[in-house]
Amino acid sequence: MGGGDLRAAIVRACLRGGSGGSPTAVLDDAPLSDGECRRVPVLLGTSHAVFVSVNASHPGGGPGVSLRFFTAEGELPACGHGTVAALAFLAGRAGGEEYRATLRASGRTFAGWSVREGAQVHARFEAGPVDLREPTGTECDLVLPALGVTPDTLAPGIRVASVGRLRLLVPLSSPATLAALAPDLERLRAACDRLGFLGCYVYSVPTSTGRVAARMFAPSIGVPEDIANANSTACLAAHLAGRGFTDIAVDMGDALGSPSTITATARWSPSGPLVRLGGAAEVTRVVRLP
Repeated sequence: MGGGDLRAAIVRACLRGGSGGSPTAVLDDAPLSDGECRRVPVLLGTSHAVFVSVNASHPGGGPGVSLRFFTAEGELPACGHGTVAALAFLAGRAGGEEYRATLRASGRTFAGWSVREGAQVHARFEAGPVDLREPTGTECDLVLPALGVTPDTLAPGIRVASVGRLRLLVPLSSPATLAALAPDLERLRAACDRLGFLGCYVYSVPTSTGRVAARMFAPSIGVPEDIANANSTACLAAHLAGRGFTDIAVDMGDALGSPSTITATARWSPSGPLVRLGGAAEVTRVVRLP
């Protein structure tokens, strides 16, 4: 791999109670090919890698920071837990208790903030616009059997959602049903590839306080199951805002032994729901890439 002496921070993003989280590689942008960028998460054993490029101060507040996100399968237009990880990485390097930046990814400019509490950083950022629609019969017929979801376990409110790329939001009747889910990943990948879906975000019906359990299956981007998926949580928050939920907390990663929590706040505007995502993160170590 080219680029000289490359070092990456391993950040556990979207911690729950100070533990767990999704290990994410964060490193300064370097003259690497897309193929080399795809190798970074493979080499470091993370699902995602985030490349950051700090520019001059931005009129919106703080430095301007460009972000690029990669999995083993290629570049993503957005990555929510990767953004949380990047904010923790940048805040740690900047020092101080508070950090603010104007972030840019795939042509979208948005605000990010963080506050340090001990070794952890609590990060927040504005999610992009969310598009929601009813799924077609074909989409349901291809995806639900591959997930192992049956009519008796499916709850009302299935939606196709997008915040950069399409995904299917699938509500289940209980957390126990969600925990027992065992998708056919090869069949699911074939269905998602055919439909142009990033993956499937399966979640339990929220409690009265807005607590949700969720699992994200995305074999089409090389992530059989994601420990934390903040952008899909933004899609869910936009969907639930129409049902009276303005604040939700989503627990993920339990099936993988790495509990994670993502928070989301939604408010209505003339252009639709606006969502702010949040999560706690910690830089655990810095490693040198070969």
